[in-house]
Amino acid sequence: MPGPQTTQLTGRVPRHIAIIMDGNGRWATMRGMDRTIGHRQGVKALKPIVKEAVRLGVEVLTVYAFSTENWRRPSREIDVLMALLVEFLASETPELKDEGVRVRTIGDLSRLPEAARQSLAWAEAETAQETRMVLNLALNYGARDEILRAVNRWRKETPEGTELTEEGFSQYLDTQGLPDPDLLIRSSGEFRVSNFLLWQLAYAEIYISDKLWPDFGPEQLREAIRAYQTRHRRFGGLG
Repeated sequence: MPGPQTTQLTGRVPRHIAIIMDGNGRWATMRGMDRTIGHRQGVKALKPIVKEAVRLGVEVLTVYAFSTENWRRPSREIDVLMALLVEFLASETPELKDEGVRVRTIGDLSRLPEAARQSLAWAEAETAQETRMVLNLALNYGARDEILRAVNRWRKETPEGTELTEEGFSQYLDTQGLPDPDLLIRSSGEFRVSNFLLWQLAYAEIYISDKLWPDFGPEQLREAIRAYQTRHRRFGGLG
């Protein structure tokens, strides 16, 4: 059993952690398996991360589940990803509710299959009153797409001549009402943000893990938070 040194954290815990869950396909390929097996293992890896984030007192956990660019993948792989989403929501929503986790989504859901949209609507409704943590699923999400949608909404809904401010613009983003991420974690050793939360990550600390996502567990999450705790966040100042 891990000792307190490995399971406990001292110091500030990020209010909002964003994760790019990268490396499922490579994990499977390295083992001579179909890429879809890697995605299934990636879904399994998410559950202990959510539970650990709740235990540590994280307020918002945003995970990059399916990007606008992922539609370029083979249709069979996309079908499996969507089926895994429905399966995850059906099996995990009751426990998420018991843990006090609210399910929320960002991205343009209109392109998702009907079964996925219905499952998401059900999970959001079931957990709407929970306040311990928000699990924010980024689905058919791309930051450039989000910014364009936000600008177009603002233009339609505000009088001509209205000045656009940072605070006002943030109210039109998919993350409206949520704090910006304090920490961005990317698995698989890649040094890219991949069109993820470009506006919201302006001052986030970035942590890159060499672990492929199916091998990323609670201890890796704690390692990322420990690294975050050593950083001095100046937000452009000299403090």
